[in-house]
Formats: sequence, structure tokens, C-alpha cells
Amino acid sequence: MAITMHSYGLTWTDPDGTPRASGVSYDQASADHRRDELEASGATDVAIVPVTPGERLQPKG
Repeated sequence: MAITMHSYGLTWTDPDGTPRASGVSYDQASADHRRDELEASGATDVAIVPVTPGERLQPKG
């Protein structure tokens, strides 16, 4: 049985209103953890987004 790796990036808005996107990809558990960290720091509109290998997310906006 093959194991399929899924990668995720994050987009969010900083408390000062600046849109941001992660420069790295995460597995699901790590993405969930990072989302929690961002929300605890006051970030809004935090979204976990599936990405393909080599894909670089762009900030919303």
C-alpha cells in the first residue's frame, strides 16, 4: 500500500492588516499547529491551503 504525502501552506492577515503567505509547506498536523500559533498571535483569515511540490503561495489581496 502506497502512502500519499499531502503538503499544505498557510495564508493569513497579520494584526496590522498585512496579508501573508507561508514560504514553506507543512504536513497536516504541522499546518494545524502553525494555524493555532498564528491565531494565538492575533492573525486573522488564517487558511490552510493544499499545495503541490514546488508551489509558492501568494498572499491574499
